[in-house]
Amino acid sequence: MAQFRALLTASYGRHYLAQRLAQDSSGNESPDGPLIQVSTPAKQHIGAVGDRMLLESTSADQARLVEIEPRRNLLYRSDAFKSKLIASNVDQILVVLATQPAFSPDLLGRAVVAAQANQIDLHILLNKSDLPENLAHARKLIEPYARMGYPVSEVSAKFDSASIEALRPALQGKVSVFVGQSGMGKSSLLNAWVPNAAAITQEYSVRLDTGKHTTTACRYFELPESWGRNPSGKLGALIDSPGFQEFGLAHMSVSELQHAFREFQPLLGKCHFHNCAHQSEPGCVIREAVEKNEIAPERLALFRQLHSDSRTADTQLQGITQAKERWSALTTKPTKR
Repeated sequence: MAQFRALLTASYGRHYLAQRLAQDSSGNESPDGPLIQVSTPAKQHIGAVGDRMLLESTSADQARLVEIEPRRNLLYRSDAFKSKLIASNVDQILVVLATQPAFSPDLLGRAVVAAQANQIDLHILLNKSDLPENLAHARKLIEPYARMGYPVSEVSAKFDSASIEALRPALQGKVSVFVGQSGMGKSSLLNAWVPNAAAITQEYSVRLDTGKHTTTACRYFELPESWGRNPSGKLGALIDSPGFQEFGLAHMSVSELQHAFREFQPLLGKCHFHNCAHQSEPGCVIREAVEKNEIAPERLALFRQLHSDSRTADTQLQGITQAKERWSALTTKPTKR
């Protein structure tokens, strides 16, 4: 059976859709042709939207996964028990916030940490900026990130088309993934930038045969050809991820966490204790920076929470492993001599 390379363009649980990869004269690849249903070994959930894969045809519109090509990066969230893949091979994260309903500063902070850890650019979009009631409060919550150099754009997807058009240069030629809570306006932004997004979504829904559940799918949308390409000849794409309230980072070690806080980096290794957890240890330069208003106190609080999450996850995993070992010992029949 014929093998071919493809791009994973939609996923819902263990249901995947892909399109063949076509190469232009400049060597740039893009998905092309009809959607193909992809099956995985033992129905495992191992793919992420944005993956480049080697597939083997099993019928005209179905194929099985042979292998996933090495990823440049993988964005995912996790707790002690499971991981949720979001997207792979992305250039930037678009964190979509809104003045109304109120957004979670914790989720914003965690998305920033995930971006830094994966060396992915991040752009904060404050949507519904036409609603003045909570605008000042939203700006205050975002200000520490703007101060650290993360770009912030205030937009109104429904009432200010100029603010949407102004972001084209920031998206052109890049694979961007939406991250945010439900109700922030990700769908409105997607529809403003990709006019046929609704039609593509419907096609995904029919092919996935998951009905209303496709609202929880991750989906890949190429940017319109009318935008043109960047100097490297790339068109760019948007990956729409489902809204979620929590962004678990339990898979990150303490060292990874510290290096994922951009403002911590110049100070790492300068605390009195080499294994300083930045809690109440004497000679902690991170806490001193907070007291001098050089680091926002909310950021230190987030680090401490993530540190606690990581340790809790480790403890729970150890407990699960020990319980399995005890159960195995109890159910294993002794060998007869």
